[in-house]
Amino acid sequence: MWGGRFKDGPDAIMEEINVSIDVDRHLYAQDITASKAHAAMLATQGIITASDAKNIAKGLDTILSEIGKGAFTFKRALEDIHMNVESRLSELIGPAAGRLHTARSRNDQVATDFRLYVRDTIDELDAAFGAFQYALASRALEHADTVMPGFTHLQTAQPVTFGHHLLAYVEMAARDRGRFADARKRLNESPLGSAALAGTSFPIDRQATARALQFDRPMANSLDAVSDRDFVLETLAAAAIAAVHLSRFAEEIVIWTSPLVGLVKLSDKFTSGSSIMPQKRNPDAAELVRAKTGRVIGALNALLIVMKGLPLAYQKDMQEDKEGAMQAFAALSLAVRAMTGMVRDLAPDAARMKLAAGEGYATATDLADWLVRTLKMPFREAHHVTGRIVGLAAKQGVALHELPLAAMQEVEPRITRAVMDVLSVDASVKSRTSFGGTAPKNVRAQAKAWLKRLEKEPKSGR
Repeated sequence: MWGGRFKDGPDAIMEEINVSIDVDRHLYAQDITASKAHAAMLATQGIITASDAKNIAKGLDTILSEIGKGAFTFKRALEDIHMNVESRLSELIGPAAGRLHTARSRNDQVATDFRLYVRDTIDELDAAFGAFQYALASRALEHADTVMPGFTHLQTAQPVTFGHHLLAYVEMAARDRGRFADARKRLNESPLGSAALAGTSFPIDRQATARALQFDRPMANSLDAVSDRDFVLETLAAAAIAAVHLSRFAEEIVIWTSPLVGLVKLSDKFTSGSSIMPQKRNPDAAELVRAKTGRVIGALNALLIVMKGLPLAYQKDMQEDKEGAMQAFAALSLAVRAMTGMVRDLAPDAARMKLAAGEGYATATDLADWLVRTLKMPFREAHHVTGRIVGLAAKQGVALHELPLAAMQEVEPRITRAVMDVLSVDASVKSRTSFGGTAPKNVRAQAKAWLKRLEKEPKSGR
């Protein structure tokens, strides 16, 4: 490739550290698409002949087919996907292949290819997260009335519904999709035509290639265009946050499926056994989702570290931008699809959930609210009174609703039997009617709204 300047071939270790085809071969479809757009523009501008452009396009289509069928031989000696494609193109159409690289560099070529790849990845992830949301909203509607304990500090706090809990992850996924959409919008500018770093003296039409590749516009600065990897960093940041959300849910599944907790069960589809303990049912899918989050966060950190000290413009360090990112995106894609499957598979134990929801005096806040609402107590005083009543119930080893009214009246004489109406877990969740609250009617309305919205999306992946 640079034989005009170099007389000797690279040392074997230099070739090993320099080669990137094992990674960037995954950009083959984007590379060929961008090359076809570039060749067509060159012909329109009179920089190459229409005949050469036609032959280039035909040859590139042949290469695309060969790679798709597994009939293409990738050569490590050619370093990267660009030179592998160009070399094969030369075999197919002869010297005209050498005209394809007119008015571009591998610098703007790889930047364009990787933007296209990340854009495609975002679209695929968006569809996968849409399917995840749909599964969550469907189960939320199914379990709008299923009472379960809500937790803070992993301690029983207040009763909620299982549907309400699932809808929390629908909201998280919506924000995740929003971050991916924002990243997509910002990355959707074309570096093609920026050449090595300074642009080109050829009369190219960068607007035309941007349109052909469905970019919104060409990037405005050639130095920035070839050296920017913000688009990868931003997408990885969105991926890392999304992975953390999945990991939190996966952790809950691990806890809930433990026999010590027993709130939900997973079928054989998403569990595994033990090689030595025949009784075991391990939530391995959830555990692996939890673990893959480290891969995504690690890829973001690694690329931040690669980029932090690089002066303009392109540096070979930036060859390290792809492998970690590709692995991270693949891990996130697998994780969200696994979580979607587990959501559909989860079988909550409604009786155990309801029993657990009442443990730990979870309706104590309802008692305090009743004192405020009915007896017009200041909340801090009601909080204190309720604490003393909870202490009595704990001393007698009974639930709040089982504590005799007379015992409550020893603490606050004005309490009437009407207080018993708010102390059950069912009454507690039904009372939480504020916007965003856990009341079953709220949950049904929110779940139906989400399902209606998601059903309108053409790429929801359901």
